[in-house]
Amino acid sequence: MKFMKLGSKPDAFQTDGNDARYVLSELPSDIVIHVDDARFFLHKFPLLSKSSLLQRLIIEASQNGTDEVVIQDIPGGVKTFEICAKFCYGMVVTLNAYNVVAVRCAAEYLGMTEDVEKSNLIFKMEVFLNSGIFRSWKDSIIALQTTDALLPWSEELKLVGRCIDSIATKATANPSNVMWSYTYNRKSASSDETVEARKSSQAVPKDWWVEDLCELDVDLYRRVMVAVKSRGRIPSDVVGEALKAYAARWLPECCDTLVDDVYSESYKHLLETIVWLLPSDKGSSGIPCRFFLQLLKVTVLIGAGELLKEELMDRIVLQLHKASVNDLLIPSKPPAQTIYDIQLVQTLISRYMRHAGVAEDGIFLNNLDQEMFETNVDNESLVALCKLVDRYLAEVASDPNLSVSSFVDLATSMPESARTTHDGLYTAIDIFLKLHPGLPKTEKRKVCSLMDVKKLSKGACIHAAQNDRLPLRPNGSVARCMARLEEEDDDEDGGWKDGHALLEPPTPGALRKQLGSLKLAAADQGGDDGRRLVARSSSVANQSSRLSLSSRSRRIFDKLWVGGGGGGKVSGEAAVGGKGSSDTSGSSQSPRSSAKPLESKSSSASSKNRRYSVS
Repeated sequence: MKFMKLGSKPDAFQTDGNDARYVLSELPSDIVIHVDDARFFLHKFPLLSKSSLLQRLIIEASQNGTDEVVIQDIPGGVKTFEICAKFCYGMVVTLNAYNVVAVRCAAEYLGMTEDVEKSNLIFKMEVFLNSGIFRSWKDSIIALQTTDALLPWSEELKLVGRCIDSIATKATANPSNVMWSYTYNRKSASSDETVEARKSSQAVPKDWWVEDLCELDVDLYRRVMVAVKSRGRIPSDVVGEALKAYAARWLPECCDTLVDDVYSESYKHLLETIVWLLPSDKGSSGIPCRFFLQLLKVTVLIGAGELLKEELMDRIVLQLHKASVNDLLIPSKPPAQTIYDIQLVQTLISRYMRHAGVAEDGIFLNNLDQEMFETNVDNESLVALCKLVDRYLAEVASDPNLSVSSFVDLATSMPESARTTHDGLYTAIDIFLKLHPGLPKTEKRKVCSLMDVKKLSKGACIHAAQNDRLPLRPNGSVARCMARLEEEDDDEDGGWKDGHALLEPPTPGALRKQLGSLKLAAADQGGDDGRRLVARSSSVANQSSRLSLSSRSRRIFDKLWVGGGGGGKVSGEAAVGGKGSSDTSGSSQSPRSSAKPLESKSSSASSKNRRYSVS
């Protein structure tokens, strides 16, 4: 930090502890100057020789027969007046970036110009500012911070503008010419590391200046950034880095703080400033989508207004496919019932598709709207966005207040051609069904109809075939999965592919219910005819399923249908109306209605010789 010492006499100012200041001298004081709540017992001659204002006030006091003078609203208050008074006495005073602006304003207020005396305080202040403060990067920032408390004097004397010009000139300098100390914590550099200490090992980064500006008040920061951008030497990605650093410094991470009315207005002003400073080129700003989504989250939580929200959404839709799931988890505000603002995400996806000129069937259309932005959307971007939507669905599917219509709308917001695999969609569907067990069958079928079995990996298809949460009907999800498995060779491992973990295998409750209902229906028909009908149906079903499924898929279905044939048991459902229950198993003690034909036993026995586990 630069500093300058003025005067040569020792400091003789004293205080009695009761806001009374006086100078140790053989001569008694002959004037009392009141500054705010303090009283200065001084001498007329040193003051009259330096200050035109004190000359006038002391003369007026003498004419009125008093030796007291009142000074009101002096810039910097008591401390600054004391520095000016010491300068009048020729005592040693030290000036630095923290007090130079205040002393310069006070000197102007007191009229300490060259007309009163040569090399007066104003002259010396200007020399120090131009030769020291404005040549130093950090001193310019410190001095600018002090100007806010000295308005309007600091503005009228152009001290604010001069500080801003000094900062902007250095921020836009070629990084290879930067030879001054600065703070840079954002990568590997430490906070106190200077360029001189590390210039031999690494080059100065383009965004070396952004952290030091984060300490500025929002209004001063805005003016500095306008000056930096107006020079046209800073690329938009560096401007984005500066805004990201400033937002991280002043916007809280806690959502509870954002909704506090005490701070909401200041956050609105801060958010408006950051958005206003964003590069005007929305399509190639170099700012990541995550930053825009963070700002949008704050906008929603504090209710910053629709204009601000629309501006951010316009920028987000240009690169929504680059976002992450966590970025999209924006908490909802009342009266919304869901945990996250799903409607907002739905709107973003719809706008993305509209701006991209993509129809629901995935066909690229001609962009007839001249106001649409260039998105450069290709098939890879659509596939990436579709995977993002599926992962987002899996996150919000656990919300008990998520409706079927919202789930379906979000799942169908992407064209089918963009969803190359349905593993992610199946995961979301399974979570949704697990967390919404009370859904009617029609609603379950509606949700499951979103999934195309042909686009499931083999591991996902095997898992779906065992999933008792899926509907079991001739054309239901389980049936389609079993039909899919019969077409594939299953010599390879059946676990989830593409990094998906296999969910916990469900118990085949739906199958048990069918078997139980079949036996009850047969029993109602009465006697041996009913039992023969059940046996015949069971035999036909087992034989047809065994003929249609190959290798491992057939064995899985056998275990689900008859309990594995090797001693495994499948408990039946309780009889309707409390009339008892029935058990089925592959043992000799199984009821006649579920007994297997002889060839079924031999087939099951031969399968025991092959080790195969379904995880």
